Amino acid sequence: MPHTKATLFDAVRAGDLQLANRIVMAPLTRNRSPNAVPTTLAVRYYAQRASAGLLITEATAISQQGQGYADVPGLYAEEQVEAWKPVTQAVHAAGGKIVCQLWHVGRVSHTSLQPGGCKPVAPSAITAKTKTVLIHDGVPSFVETSEPRALQAYELPDIVHAYVAAARNAVDTAGFDGVEIHAANGYLIDQFLKSGSNQRRDDFGGSIENRARFALEVVRAVTDAVGAGRVGIRLSPVTPANDAFDPDPQPLFDYLVRELAAYQLAYVHVIEGATGGPRELPDRPFDYVALRRAYRAAGGRGAWMVNNGLDKTLAEQVVREGADLVAFGRPFIGNPDLVERVRRNKPFAESDRTTWYGGGAKGYTDYPTLGKS
Repeated sequence: MPHTKATLFDAVRAGDLQLANRIVMAPLTRNRSPNAVPTTLAVRYYAQRASAGLLITEATAISQQGQGYADVPGLYAEEQVEAWKPVTQAVHAAGGKIVCQLWHVGRVSHTSLQPGGCKPVAPSAITAKTKTVLIHDGVPSFVETSEPRALQAYELPDIVHAYVAAARNAVDTAGFDGVEIHAANGYLIDQFLKSGSNQRRDDFGGSIENRARFALEVVRAVTDAVGAGRVGIRLSPVTPANDAFDPDPQPLFDYLVRELAAYQLAYVHVIEGATGGPRELPDRPFDYVALRRAYRAAGGRGAWMVNNGLDKTLAEQVVREGADLVAFGRPFIGNPDLVERVRRNKPFAESDRTTWYGGGAKGYTDYPTLGKS
């Protein structure tokens, strides 16, 4: 049912998570974790933004094989887990909630980032027509992704186990309030879902049911490990990001959310349109209202999160129309006090694009808040 009287500042529940408002900070890759270990700068960065109802961390690799960009964090080694602890503690001390986004990039990687310089892995040996980020001498550069190899079916249980291990590291040890399974933006799970990157002929390719099998196996294992009420999932039905494509996404994603309904996740996080781009893609029409209805009709009770290109007016509109949560991404970079700016109807400050990927405190933790310029 539409939330006709809902506001962005209502307290709301998402599974086991009680949130102070409906505003979410979306994942933002910032490439400031040398050797995949978050630094003390991350503590300040996330704590500054803890007024959001929920913080979702930058995408965080579940294994070295899952790593696709230079200096992004991981959650598979003890040093990484220990480095996340002060982040979650600082967010909680500021009154916030934070979940960790679990990431395997699949084919969106480079041999120099892979164990032993091996090829990246993918559902099928199809090179992604996209780029990744490498950093040399502190300078980031965009390079073509490497040719992947096709995963063998016997390898998939180990990847599922890596998701589980990372989820347990997040919730049981690092102190996160939950995890978000990254199944969007042309990364590994999305690669399995979409036929443009999945041309397998086994039980994980071909039909919609087969292409969704890997995603659902990850969801089943992670919810069993840490509890469904602490698990969200991110989907992007039509984004062209990282060469993601499916010629008929509506039945695919309608099927997927109907299956997800049985797990009673904390939330379903949907990127509408092109990630970081237009919300409407004339060549890729999609009915997001029908998607939410399919989820609800199947019994799904998780919070419904809408993402992409939102400002205050549009965020208020989508909440009135039935969304439970609204995610802001890039505006949070230059606006650590984004929630207060929305509350007071103040404009968002611009961020310095040259500092988005890589670097230190500049363009990361030094943005002023209202009244502090």
